[in-house]
Amino acid sequence: MRAPILLLAIAVTACGSGQSPEEKAASDAAASAEIRAANVPPPIPVTLEPIAYSDIEANDLIGIGCSFALARDADAAMAVTMVEAAYVKQNNEIQRLAPDMGSAEMPFGTRSNYDGTQFGLEMIVRGDGEAIGGETTLYDAALTLRDGRDRIVYQQDGVARCGS
Repeated sequence: MRAPILLLAIAVTACGSGQSPEEKAASDAAASAEIRAANVPPPIPVTLEPIAYSDIEANDLIGIGCSFALARDADAAMAVTMVEAAYVKQNNEIQRLAPDMGSAEMPFGTRSNYDGTQFGLEMIVRGDGEAIGGETTLYDAALTLRDGRDRIVYQQDGVARCGS
């Protein structure tokens, strides 16, 4: 009776995939990664709207901080960062983002990173800046928004006006 069972076990082994346990584990991991990647939706680009002065007044965004604009002579900001929060405008609504207190401190106590419900904001200023008024400094800057999977959904170079 043992001989037929032994022959059956040998036959089943011979019909196997021929992969070593290590090869099977690597194959399974690759297939699993492929399935996970196929089930992750692509990033959805974010479109920011300029924050007009009327938005600044209506939402009490006046104070010490930095505003990011696409060009040196732009009238409207695409983002405003302050000590207590950052603000962007999307779908005609001002959105508030909380400061990441573990991120780098930027001019006037602002932070380089802020977190929101839909995305995170990172504003980086470069260089020493140029004084453009009694209490305002102009910096070259970059603004990046990332989704919850840390994928870039908005990225622009521009300038940051920091002061009061």
